Amino acid sequence: MGGAVGNVLQGVSFHFGSDLRIFYDGTTLFELLNPFGLLCGLLSVAMLVMHGAGWLVLKTDGAVALRAKRYGSVAAFATLVLFAIGGIWLWLGIDGYRITGQVITDGPSNPLGKSVEQVSGAWFDNFAAHSWMMVAPALGLLGAAFSLILLRTKREVLTLLASTASILGIISSVGLSMFPVILPSSVDPGSSLTVWDASSSHLTLFIMLVVTVVFIPLIVIYTSWVYRVLWGKIDETEIREGSGHAY
Repeated sequence: MGGAVGNVLQGVSFHFGSDLRIFYDGTTLFELLNPFGLLCGLLSVAMLVMHGAGWLVLKTDGAVALRAKRYGSVAAFATLVLFAIGGIWLWLGIDGYRITGQVITDGPSNPLGKSVEQVSGAWFDNFAAHSWMMVAPALGLLGAAFSLILLRTKREVLTLLASTASILGIISSVGLSMFPVILPSSVDPGSSLTVWDASSSHLTLFIMLVVTVVFIPLIVIYTSWVYRVLWGKIDETEIREGSGHAY
């Protein structure tokens, strides 16, 4: 996941033909294993290990919880450091994409109907224009820092909330920095896809809205029931007895 996001931030080797057929201009899969892509991959692993450790601390006791605290602390520290390094690298070493022409938001999708330039620091334009967006990277850093601290305490719920905030901040930082671009092209910036280029028709979006309104409450009800059934801590004795829980 992280490696894919890291490569998207650098731009993907594709372009559109005059008939809007898409062509991939890359050579091999291994070109995606570049230094920045690998750093983002390590960040995603550390981020999810941190969150998983927070969940285990909340749900278990004894040796499992102690081991989760130890590994979770390392993962939280790695998340903090790697996210900071990634941000600095993105600012100083990777060109972003900036739309220079008019963006048509209410017409037919046409990726070639705009002009885009690749400029150093362009991925930070949105943060400069809207200072409130700085909340996202702040959440990413502070959430990881608080997870590192709280994993050494008995504040289990706060630990999980801190890691959740960190994940939300890290992922939101990418989305906010790229908007409205969602898939930039490294070989032909004009072929880069924006939110409006890749959107479905109004009819399709309306059908998706109706489906969402129907099924999201069902998912919330089911998930709430699962959490209720699996509520509380579990230890080795309870697992061996095989009663009073759904594990």
